[in-house]
Amino acid sequence: MDAPVAVPAGAPCATTPADPKPLSPTTKDRTMTAFATIDMAEVTRLTQAGKLAEAMAVLQGRPAGAAAPAGPGAARPWPALDMVAPSIPGGAWTAPGSAPGSTGDAPSAGTAPSGRQGLSETIRSLRERFPKMGAMPGLAEGLGAGRSAPVPVPEGARFEERRYAGAAGSRTYKVYVPSGYAGQALPLVVMLHGCTQSPDDFAAGTKMNALAEEQTFLVAYPAQPASANMQRCWNWFNAGDQQREGGEPALLAGIARQVVAEFSADPARVYAAGLSAGGAAAAILAATHPDVFAAIGVHSGLACGSARDMPSAFAAMSGGGSAPARGAHAAVPTIVFHGDADRTVNPVNADHVVAQAAPGAALGRVVTRGRSEGGVAYTCTVQREGDGPALLEQWVLHGAGHAWSGGSASGSYTDPSGPDASREMVRFFLAHAGTAAR
Repeated sequence: MDAPVAVPAGAPCATTPADPKPLSPTTKDRTMTAFATIDMAEVTRLTQAGKLAEAMAVLQGRPAGAAAPAGPGAARPWPALDMVAPSIPGGAWTAPGSAPGSTGDAPSAGTAPSGRQGLSETIRSLRERFPKMGAMPGLAEGLGAGRSAPVPVPEGARFEERRYAGAAGSRTYKVYVPSGYAGQALPLVVMLHGCTQSPDDFAAGTKMNALAEEQTFLVAYPAQPASANMQRCWNWFNAGDQQREGGEPALLAGIARQVVAEFSADPARVYAAGLSAGGAAAAILAATHPDVFAAIGVHSGLACGSARDMPSAFAAMSGGGSAPARGAHAAVPTIVFHGDADRTVNPVNADHVVAQAAPGAALGRVVTRGRSEGGVAYTCTVQREGDGPALLEQWVLHGAGHAWSGGSASGSYTDPSGPDASREMVRFFLAHAGTAAR
């Protein structure tokens, strides 16, 4: 990897143009026009008054109380999470149509659920449309909470909670120490959960602890509290959380440094990976701290600078936003997973992540296609310089939605039938041992 270039304090993550596939101006204009006409104050007032159906109508561009557009072709204004919540506590999240008794068809946009189901759907939709829910109190409870089931810990291993505090604030995190640890300088993988998730939930769903036990490396799971984001999303869309000094990047890099110091880990083998909002946060870490992270993994996420506020976040997630520019920083090796049927974060964002991470030099490209044991077809594009390790690796999961590929059903937002994203990311990471600045 190229020698890291220091990013000045407060510098934005994107400064020079990139050249990903152009987006349709019509789509972008239509999306941003829709956002600009929404009366957010009225949405907030209705929500606080418990009038969720009326709030949803305003979000969809209809008068409060107006009926939803009918017909199977009625489009949603923004994507909805394409995963079904468990029907019993501790149950597995499933893809639409895979739950027992399901017809296989998602409700049409013109179908209005009733009773408890309608309330749940309304709350879920409102929460999904607002990456940062702090301005809309009262929606934090009940829906999509991260799992808290105990994570199995083998004999001799540890899974313990720690706290980091620095100038930017503080965060708790959990760290997995494999039974094979005896003081040696191990690699470290920092895992960034998605919205509504927790460290335990993410550890269970990604099975990263099992890989750490098998291959002997450390894993840290920072926790985003509801006080920072009502949905416990990493605030990837805030300009203040896209810079090196201050904000969440400083907190996450501080956690990585603290784990390295406590366990004498190898500072040249520190990596970050995340899902959805966590994937976007990982991309930001590559832009703001290329001297800390030797490689990153982005699963169903977005590039650094994809959004700077709420309207642009909606646009980016739906695929109607502007492609972010390439950052003025060292190119950090990046592996990307994204389902091409993801209705939450448009798959074009995977292309943006790859384009932003590309180094200046031209790379050789190899494309392979295959199918996982669970039957998910994929296309994998690997880019490298000469005979060196892969610098960019992009997995397109055909027909897959917004879920961690190859994960365990014991965690939320997972697709056990897909290729093992955790194992592939670790393989990719360890090929870049020793490339980050010490």
